[in-house]
Amino acid sequence: MSTIRKVHEDPKECPIIRTIDYIGNKWKPVILVLMVDGPIRFGRIQLYLPSISRKILTEQLREMEASGLITRVRFIEKVPRVEYALSEKGRSLAPVLQALYDWGVKEMVGEAVS
Repeated sequence: MSTIRKVHEDPKECPIIRTIDYIGNKWKPVILVLMVDGPIRFGRIQLYLPSISRKILTEQLREMEASGLITRVRFIEKVPRVEYALSEKGRSLAPVLQALYDWGVKEMVGEAVS
């Protein structure tokens, strides 16, 4: 029996459910991808994702910080600023995000051919 087909009595023991708990909504994977090349500020995320509200973006960032996927660094300067970056744990998701992207591209191409 393949390990991917293993039955788990407690859903939290299932690796797929655990992964989806971390990145399982429409915004988190995209926000994480925006951090792949380095730290990013809140306003820059909003520029890339104009349809996300400030409230939802704030919630998503807080959840990902609490789960250890990202770090938040506050700079005490004349004009205070905050930068968000992938933690080591968040960087480990890069291959997963790439696989999701690749699958989505193939699916979109398949739909165009149909």
